[in-house]
Amino acid sequence: MKIGLLGGSFNPAHGGHLHVARQAIRHLGLDQLWLMVSPGNPLKPAAGMGTLAERLASAEHIADGRRIVATDIEARLGTCFTRDTMRELKRRFPRAHFVWLMGADNLIQLPRWERWQEIMRDMPTLVVPRPGATRSSLAGQAAKRHQKVRLPARAGLCLPTMKAPAWILLPVRENPTSATELRRRNLEGTEP
Repeated sequence: MKIGLLGGSFNPAHGGHLHVARQAIRHLGLDQLWLMVSPGNPLKPAAGMGTLAERLASAEHIADGRRIVATDIEARLGTCFTRDTMRELKRRFPRAHFVWLMGADNLIQLPRWERWQEIMRDMPTLVVPRPGATRSSLAGQAAKRHQKVRLPARAGLCLPTMKAPAWILLPVRENPTSATELRRRNLEGTEP
């Protein structure tokens, strides 16, 4: 089984997440995509963060429960760092072929993540374009460090079964939807 892992705060989940999930399923030939709602992000402030239950509910709202599945598996595993989550998922599901999905904005800040080199070495990765971040992410430390294992987009169907390190930039338009902007508008009472 080929499974995409899209981790994040989902504060709240929105159409941009759904767009990415659908494009990744199509481009990589995934059987499922898991919206992994993080119990907490050490790089994000707790202020303004919805509860895990609220954020999971928003992810379930955009998921279909079959191909796109919302899950709080990180909380159930008791992991808080991406690398630990990856390691535990691979241990528990040894027959699954996992692909890590991350936005280009996260590729920029990846060197700030705990054991970031292991993340790239241990699981094939699909990088998703993000407004204002895609070009600069390709010039950033993580992309430069792993430039030799960047594959052309046409290798997408092979990525889930490839040995890491290997990564692709998803060739889709950038989706401008932002959870930060949605929260701001909600506080102001304006329509998105």
